Amino acid sequence: MAEVADKKKKSKKASYDKETYLGWYEIMQRIRNFENSALQMYGQNKIRGFCHVYIGQEAIAGAMTTAIKPEDAVITGYRQHGTAIARGISTKDAMAELYGKAVGINKGKGGSMHFFSKKHRYFGGNGIVGAQIPIGTGIALAEQYKKTDNISVTMFGDGAARQGSLHESFNMAMTWKLPVLYICENNHYAMGTSVKRTSNVQDIYKLGLGYDMPSEPVDGMNVEAVHEAMTKAVKHIRSGKGPYFLEIKTYRYKGHSVSDPATYRSRDEVNEYKDKDPIKNLEATILDQKIADKDEIKAIKDDIKKEIKSALEYADEAEFPDAKELYTHNYVQEDYPFIRD
Repeated sequence: MAEVADKKKKSKKASYDKETYLGWYEIMQRIRNFENSALQMYGQNKIRGFCHVYIGQEAIAGAMTTAIKPEDAVITGYRQHGTAIARGISTKDAMAELYGKAVGINKGKGGSMHFFSKKHRYFGGNGIVGAQIPIGTGIALAEQYKKTDNISVTMFGDGAARQGSLHESFNMAMTWKLPVLYICENNHYAMGTSVKRTSNVQDIYKLGLGYDMPSEPVDGMNVEAVHEAMTKAVKHIRSGKGPYFLEIKTYRYKGHSVSDPATYRSRDEVNEYKDKDPIKNLEATILDQKIADKDEIKAIKDDIKKEIKSALEYADEAEFPDAKELYTHNYVQEDYPFIRD
């Protein structure tokens, strides 16, 4: 029976065009390569401080590139390199920021957890667990007030879902029908604490049902499934019906941060999710459905390797901020000089 099911799965026609599949594949590979390089450079003391990589969760960032528009706002937590790159922040600017260099996306002052870009409508990168939930809700209120068609994509992890501000935000968003898409990237562990140890409600999407908010779980290891769920939610929000909540079930292959050996997980569990690797499975779909051939896949991989190598060289050769920069951009001024386009 399993063999029959596999054959049926392989015989399924591609749901999207070549450009879409290769676009997903390229951004997901770019994020994976960037994060692997960041880990290597951390080991060489080129990157210091905190560093939380996105390896395993790339399907969420990939799907975002096709489900929302550039004018939409995105805000997330500190595991955010992949989300930032998906929004268009260059790997050079991102890597330089990790290195703490003056040419980084935030002039080397934000580091791994605090990317920001007005140009890309990217509001972080926030280091305080769950702080982005009310901020993202406020961004949605601003868009509603200005009568735009934009939405606020507010992302957080399973640990942040236990913060009280989530309930306050959900209540306000539903009461005022704010244009906000809440996304819980449930990778099953808040640092080293599993979801089942933090609440009786282990299906996090059910938290939205108490506010009559449309809420549903999504397979976060499948970029097609994430794209379809996001697209459905965005359509609902743009129609003026208010917020939507997606619990995207994913998995991080590495520890919570570079200092975490992740001994709280079994090898079998990690291997089970590696069998569902979103990039490998997307590549298999592309090849099985003859969307592209091996040469085209190799060309994408080779181009990304060159890009990341160039980003590493750029970050390595750049200068650190001058010491006097310690005292600049600490307070908001009327012309917002600290916001870099």
